[in-house]
Amino acid sequence: MMFEAEAERFRDAGIRVGADQVEAERRLLEEVLAPFPVELRAQSLRMTRLYALLYCFENSVRQLIRERLEEKHGVDWWENGVPKGVRDLASSRQQTALSNTWLEGEKGDLLQFVDFGDLSKIVLNSWDDFSDLIPSQHWMKQRMDELEQTRNFMAHSRLLSATEFQRIESYVRDWNKQVGV
Repeated sequence: MMFEAEAERFRDAGIRVGADQVEAERRLLEEVLAPFPVELRAQSLRMTRLYALLYCFENSVRQLIRERLEEKHGVDWWENGVPKGVRDLASSRQQTALSNTWLEGEKGDLLQFVDFGDLSKIVLNSWDDFSDLIPSQHWMKQRMDELEQTRNFMAHSRLLSATEFQRIESYVRDWNKQVGV
């Protein structure tokens, strides 16, 4: 415990301590991808960047929703800020996940069980709580709908074109600038 605290001070100062995590992750990735053809590996590595971007985007939207609704509605933010249909679906999915004890991962946060597309429903349902951050409901819905289609396309392991990468990156940049990320 003391070592970790001390090591953290060194890391904060820009001094490397311990194994290089980036290098270790790169080696692990190479190892797990090694059995597959070179072309598939190359495509997967291109898609990795986009997956990481959408993962961060989606979870930052969840974080924004939680922070805003907690700020406006307090501890009852889930009941007061999230539409009943979205709450019910999330609760049902959480129960399914809890019954699948073999599947490890985060299971305690109901907001993590909300569909990507339902995130915009939450914002639109509580528009007064978000209207100072987002230019219009149409702006939000259009971008979230397009990003959801892209996300679902990727979820089925389909390769996207370079122009799609640019569009998604542009949408995420616009969103981040708009909400102050």
